[in-house]
Amino acid sequence: MRIIKIFDTTLRDGEQSPGASMNVDEKIQVAKQLVRLGVDIIEAGFPIASPGDFEAVKRIAAEIKGATIAGLARTKDADIDRAGEAIKLAERGRIHTFIATSDIHLKFKLRMEREQVIDAAVRAVKRAKGFTDDVEFSAEDATRSEWDYLCKVTEEVIKAGATTVNIPDTVGYTVPQEYGELIEYLMNKVPNIDKAVISVHCHNDLGLAVANSLAAILKGAGQVECTINGIGERAGNAAMEEIVMALKTRPKFFNADTKVVTEEIYKTSRLVSKITGMVVQPNKAIVGANAFAHEAGIHQDGYLKERSTYEIMKPEAVGIPQSKLVLGKHSGRHAFKARLKELGYELNEEDLNKAFEKFKHLCDQKKYIFDEDIETLVSEEVSKIPEAYSLIDLSVSSGINQKPTATIKLKVGENIIDRMEHGDGPVDATYKAIAEITQTKSNLLKFEVKSITGGTDALGEVTVSLDEDGRTVRGHGADTDIIVAAAKAYINALNKLVARKR
Repeated sequence: MRIIKIFDTTLRDGEQSPGASMNVDEKIQVAKQLVRLGVDIIEAGFPIASPGDFEAVKRIAAEIKGATIAGLARTKDADIDRAGEAIKLAERGRIHTFIATSDIHLKFKLRMEREQVIDAAVRAVKRAKGFTDDVEFSAEDATRSEWDYLCKVTEEVIKAGATTVNIPDTVGYTVPQEYGELIEYLMNKVPNIDKAVISVHCHNDLGLAVANSLAAILKGAGQVECTINGIGERAGNAAMEEIVMALKTRPKFFNADTKVVTEEIYKTSRLVSKITGMVVQPNKAIVGANAFAHEAGIHQDGYLKERSTYEIMKPEAVGIPQSKLVLGKHSGRHAFKARLKELGYELNEEDLNKAFEKFKHLCDQKKYIFDEDIETLVSEEVSKIPEAYSLIDLSVSSGINQKPTATIKLKVGENIIDRMEHGDGPVDATYKAIAEITQTKSNLLKFEVKSITGGTDALGEVTVSLDEDGRTVRGHGADTDIIVAAAKAYINALNKLVARKR
């Protein structure tokens, strides 16, 4: 099985994402984690670009051990010399020099002839060899270059001493079949291709960066340039975690692997996201919040019976503690029962059915269901007391210039009774209506409201303390409507008082 080198350019190309720039200390922190992750090469920056970039590459080269440290340089002498100075103290240093080879770039950007570009590339590689034996050359915009000319450039830079030749899809233009054919063409047409490693660097403008990189690996590429979370210019680069796990998950197909310690992937993703401020989308492959989450009832049922039915890799393999069964309106009874068991609840069939019915009702009211929501629902079933009073319906109206009014309907024994009352506020009006219907004279000692979970659709929990004839009880109620929760809490306490009297 071939081992593919991972060239991580998070600190260089990734940092070029708008708003993702890092200071030197942050770059050091990420570089240390990249070493723990097991990448082969860390492209630490573009030394000539700014004093800060030079300092970052220089410090990373001096302080980071366990990976090759690369500095980027154009084919200009000043760039090469600055990069050479920056990587001087590296345990293993690389200079990565580049120039465009497509006719579009030659005509409009460089304003150079093809032979002039070859001369500049060869001269740069030779100059870089004066600083390190490890020199990489990139043919910028290779996928829009004429193939035979690209072969000629590749042959000449290898002759000059380049040990790695990068064939980048700089603008994310190519597609997997075409890119694979290009790599194969180079492997067959460049006579000295065996003296260098072919590298690929793909951008994601058409959403094909990872697919293109994998196609190139199948055709002989030995190095992949990528970034954590796929950050980078415009639509970003090929996501390192996706390439690594594709090879890991399909070893027979690719017959290739990497030296990456996959258990460090998630930690690295979180670190880069935190430092750059670039949030990872929930449905992002491998490291997204939903990557190992299942909500659909059919999927949950299959997963609970055998996880491989709906998971092609284990979350632990990338450093995520475990898969998540996300409970929502699409979830089934099997998943609900499994989550209850995890939370320590064993309900009989009747209580389970009642709790599941309440759960489905709650799912229609709020987008995210948390464990705390489920515990609140179930505790109502587990600690059920005989209901002398039960809430049938409630409506309230209030406002700045409107007297708060509550209309409530309760079941008392076998009778349904409704009542409308005014109050100082909607809760006061509700409690007055309940007291009138139940004909109780209890005193409200305490009224507490708290949000069980976050968000404006959070399940609110109300706790009340009532006193009547020397008996004190606590009542609890929960609902996304805080007035309904307050009514449930009051009624729960009244039912406890009735039970106490009995």
